[in-house]
Amino acid sequence: MIPSIDNHLSALYRLRRFGIKLGLATISRLLRGLGNPQDRFSSIHIAGTNGKGSIAAFLSSVLAHGGYKVGLYTSPHLVRFNERIQINGCPISDKDMAQVAEAVQRIYSQAEPPTFFECATAMALYHFASEGVDWAVLETGMGGRYDATNVVHPEVSIISNISMEHQEYLGNTLAKIAHEKAGIIKRGAGVVTGTRQKSALWVLKQVAAKKEVPLYRLGKGIRIRKDNEGTFTYLGINRRWPRVKIGLIGDHQITNAALALGALELLLEKGLHLTDKAIYAGLASTRWPGRLEVLSRKPFILLDGAHNPSAVRTLKKFLENSNAFRRLTMVVGILEDKAWKPMLRELAGVADRMILTRPQYERAADPHELASFVRPLKQDLVVIPKLADAISLALEEASASDAVCITGSLYTVGDAKAYLDSIGTSIFPNDY
Repeated sequence: MIPSIDNHLSALYRLRRFGIKLGLATISRLLRGLGNPQDRFSSIHIAGTNGKGSIAAFLSSVLAHGGYKVGLYTSPHLVRFNERIQINGCPISDKDMAQVAEAVQRIYSQAEPPTFFECATAMALYHFASEGVDWAVLETGMGGRYDATNVVHPEVSIISNISMEHQEYLGNTLAKIAHEKAGIIKRGAGVVTGTRQKSALWVLKQVAAKKEVPLYRLGKGIRIRKDNEGTFTYLGINRRWPRVKIGLIGDHQITNAALALGALELLLEKGLHLTDKAIYAGLASTRWPGRLEVLSRKPFILLDGAHNPSAVRTLKKFLENSNAFRRLTMVVGILEDKAWKPMLRELAGVADRMILTRPQYERAADPHELASFVRPLKQDLVVIPKLADAISLALEEASASDAVCITGSLYTVGDAKAYLDSIGTSIFPNDY
């Protein structure tokens, strides 16, 4: 009899009451009870403030096109928990998820339970080992040094970029945050980074030197040149790939793809068998929902899970450079523990109208509190606490030449996708 997926999911979500507990003791104990599944495949480990999921998606797609069986572990999910644990682009089935959840739950006792993320990580690693993956691409949840994913010994590490975030856990300076993220650097595994700030780079260089591994930096050891036809040329450490086309939109995704190529270049030097054909095909076919995801052209409907000031600035730049719409309505829901004031300031600067709402998540910020900050910045402002109602209003009022952007959190985007799926996309023409 297949264990009830609903019961296991309920048990898993109840672990959220334990909050965030950084440290490796609990996850290590869980994995020992499961036979240390993390030691049964090769891995790539990714940390950073933004871009981790996109980089992971690029790498997973390329390796799968190269004929490898690839596990992908990312967070959070958008609509269903299954999205967090994928093999060659396919989310874990309900049956398999129930079975791995039961296996993990047999290990821990209620007297000493793991956190939600620790349990989810153990489930992913156990599933990957059970299914015999060749590679696992793992995205850290928070930081790196004490993140539950930091039980693997990767073949290569990537630190995408570093900004101020999660200061109550990671520290209140870029150097301290860099130190936490640098915790994924391991002996025998080279590092690729897009980090630019001097204080953060100094930390990464010090840790890499201590671990006796090379550190390659985008803009120095690795360069990119944009081509006229919407492609780019990768100029790497020892390799060059011209006219690269990627399946994700936005200039920042070229940066993410270049970091993925840097990691692949290091793996090729270590003996990875991968053809140029697989690399080009994998990058071109990469999809990553909820990140500059275009649902429609008329009206222009965009989903983007920008959840910190840096990501919001990237979104703003994309919208400012777009010629796809006349008037822009922003539907915004943000978590209360994010830096929402600078985020809202940026969004107010590009939106013609703002609709403040909230996702169905316990950490969601009160949209009325957000409105008290936004009102001096944006006269055309509406507060609609229920996200479905906020989206409905935005779509009802949008003409074919207008745009609706839903953003502020991946939880907001996930709830939006679930709502739009439930009502069907017939409410707007999808000619994308």
